[in-house]
Amino acid sequence: MKRMLINATQPEELRVAMVDGQRLYDLDIENRNRVQKKSSIYKGKITRVEPSLEAAFVDFGAERHGFLPLKEIARQYFHKQPQGGGGRIKIKDVVKEGTEVIVQVEKEERGTKGAALTTFISLAGRYMVLMPNNPRAGGISRRIEGEERDELRKTMAQLEMPQGVGVIVRTAGIGKSAEELGWDLDYLMTIWEAVTSAAESQKAPFLIFQESNIIVRAIRDYVRNDIGEVLIDGSDAYFEASQFVEMVMPNYASRIKHYQDEIPLFNRYQVESQIETAFQREVQLPSGGSIVIDPTEAMVAIDINSARATKGSDIEETALQTNLEAADEIARQLRLRDIGGLIV
Repeated sequence: MKRMLINATQPEELRVAMVDGQRLYDLDIENRNRVQKKSSIYKGKITRVEPSLEAAFVDFGAERHGFLPLKEIARQYFHKQPQGGGGRIKIKDVVKEGTEVIVQVEKEERGTKGAALTTFISLAGRYMVLMPNNPRAGGISRRIEGEERDELRKTMAQLEMPQGVGVIVRTAGIGKSAEELGWDLDYLMTIWEAVTSAAESQKAPFLIFQESNIIVRAIRDYVRNDIGEVLIDGSDAYFEASQFVEMVMPNYASRIKHYQDEIPLFNRYQVESQIETAFQREVQLPSGGSIVIDPTEAMVAIDINSARATKGSDIEETALQTNLEAADEIARQLRLRDIGGLIV
């Protein structure tokens, strides 16, 4: 059975683990003392336009100014519309310093780099993602195929879509009625209207909308029919999760359970030991081989070693077996470590 385990008894962090049986396949950790900015929405002011980068820097209230590429700037913020002819738009011609913008954080600050920003806002609900100022975007999640995709198209056709917005239906929307999808859409539109209203109320920079904490995000984004139960070991966290589920996804209320055993939750499902080994530089494979993961500034290098591999009757079969095991483990490690970008 697949389970979501939420460890909320630590004073400094909240941890969410996804396990299949007792095998850890996803992990998310949030520092209680550090406010997460990703997906939060701010009102900011463009402080510098940098033609060499085709980007602008935005003061949105953080210690470092955020980075806003031209491709992430909606045309509503251009001080003049580009001339026709299909030529390349230059940021210095359409964006000026001092412009106030509503931005969303796409990537957190890292090292000396400020947060990556976009003006194309995305609001995630239970069944869909609303893109209120990006009407060209939208559709149905790529994970949904075949008859389910066709059925969702028919259901979406029954909804009265607001003008000028885009919507992506998530996998959680499979099998839902037009009424249920419509409720989620109305909920997201209410949030967006509150965002725009707040943005008009005062000058930049300030926080408009704080993304939900890890508990609500995890339940909203990952609890589907294949998740048998959600175990939560903290009373406050259990109450928060139960309230959210009762309001947004009541069909799953019976799966939210308060874990009260004496054995710590992550120890019961052998998660602690897997976390320790998962973040080591060298990760062992079942047949005796290993993978070595080395993050660098430019990329992440992964080396596959079959030195002690024992399966297979000859060197080619051993290499194949090692590579198959490595492919599975690398995919798991990338997810656990939240690694993206260039991987070699």
